[in-house]
Amino acid sequence: MNKPKLVVATGNKHKLIEIAQIFSEFEIVSQKQAGFDVDVEETGTTFMENALIKARAASKALNLPTLADDSGICVDALGGAPGVYSARYCGVHGNDAENRAVLLKNLGDNKNRAAHFACAVALVFPSGKEVTAEGFTYGKILYKEEGDGGFGYDPLFLNDDLNKSFGVATAEEKNSVSHRSRALYALKEECKKAGVILGEKQ
Repeated sequence: MNKPKLVVATGNKHKLIEIAQIFSEFEIVSQKQAGFDVDVEETGTTFMENALIKARAASKALNLPTLADDSGICVDALGGAPGVYSARYCGVHGNDAENRAVLLKNLGDNKNRAAHFACAVALVFPSGKEVTAEGFTYGKILYKEEGDGGFGYDPLFLNDDLNKSFGVATAEEKNSVSHRSRALYALKEECKKAGVILGEKQ
């Protein structure tokens, strides 16, 4: 029996693999594979607003259930920045090395290095039904990069659970404590509470 399709509003292969492992009730396809090749503008002021914007747009266009996430790093001493601007903190979208450099410059030698990664996920059905959840992972910002694994701010983030930087952690280690995996598992729980039977038409 064929699994129902679940569209994921991303082109990130790592995210698709992680989501496929957790939402095994579905055949996971990217929005581009499903025929929606549009870069939806993220105009929200919170991670959840942006996740909902992306999920609603793709679900409406494709008439399929769609999952979207938005995530970033929040640094206590910087008032929660970069936050929703994590991917474009340096002024250019997706320049990871420059984003990390700007973060270190702005933090300087501040002794308060506390930070957390946050992830908001939204699952939107063609019926209009929506289920959302969040996940977090805590740690601190290092004074210099450690490791070259992961992506984004990973080499600067010393994770409390692992007591090592995400830049040196294996993918399995990171996924076991990551904000995204926690948000996705929380989403499954929220679906149960909302009476949403995954894999069935809503």
